[in-house]
Amino acid sequence: MHRSVLPALLTASALTLAACGGTDDSGDDGVSVVASFYPAQYLAERVGGDLVEVSTLTSPGVEAHDLELTARQIGELRDADVLVYLEHFQAAVDHAVEQADRDAGTTVDLAAGVELLEESDGGHDHAHEEEGHEDHDHGEEGHEEDHAHEEDGHDHGGVDPHLWLDPANLEPAATAIADALSDADPGNADTYRANADELVEDLTTLDEEFETGLAQCERREFVTSHTAFSYLAHAYDLTQVPIAGIDPGTEPSSAQLAEITDLVQEEGITTIFTETLVSPALAETIARETGARTATLDPIEGLTDETADADYLSLMRDNLAALQEANTCR
Repeated sequence: MHRSVLPALLTASALTLAACGGTDDSGDDGVSVVASFYPAQYLAERVGGDLVEVSTLTSPGVEAHDLELTARQIGELRDADVLVYLEHFQAAVDHAVEQADRDAGTTVDLAAGVELLEESDGGHDHAHEEEGHEDHDHGEEGHEEDHAHEEDGHDHGGVDPHLWLDPANLEPAATAIADALSDADPGNADTYRANADELVEDLTTLDEEFETGLAQCERREFVTSHTAFSYLAHAYDLTQVPIAGIDPGTEPSSAQLAEITDLVQEEGITTIFTETLVSPALAETIARETGARTATLDPIEGLTDETADADYLSLMRDNLAALQEANTCR
């Protein structure tokens, strides 16, 4: 009897151990990456591919500026193998990063190596001196006209954080993410760097499409819901006329609305751009008063139910098509 029971027990034990081992292996989802919002998520997924498990702190449909973190998310940010975020964009994330004491080698700030633009002052963009971006020359330097008010909203240190709307600005981040993933997972370093190179090629192609597609237009001004498109305007020699400032939740004064309305009529502007995740009420009001139409220009801060099947590249190309139609580009 003992002889018959013992093999059965050994077999059961072996199956149990195998099952445990199988659970451990299947539970290994690769390198854990936390991204603070959608553009960071997109870059991490492109560079990491199937080797990484990416989670994002900003859920689809949530206004990225207003992100508040749960205790669980703070723990995930602290413990992730790699973190990708944008400093001075989401205050809650900045605070959590400061408290987390993370390894600098596996913490990627999208702004590193990018020439940051300050909020407009007197109708011109002002570069925030930082290294990088020197090779991204579109020729004539763009200017951005800001009719928005001084806001008391989110503190971005006077700098426009929406740097991802110039595709060339994401090229340093692609390389930095590959380096961070290689630090966390040295055995797959070659794959990460190859993925980054492919991503940079796609970003370069997108940049060229914008440069060519916006080179010859009947007008250079475009009216937006808030000051999210400074980098796009600067890169492609356009003039942004924002209804609100960096904080999309802060409303302009009646005098500023009147000024924008007059400009729309004087310059023959045909389109007032609304945004995803931002109320279109003010843009629709200006459109009604001027006879202009409304269309969507996506700042790509996050995805929505309507854009769930899109990605950064396709959304940027949608933006290009919208600008070409609005400004009658050839």
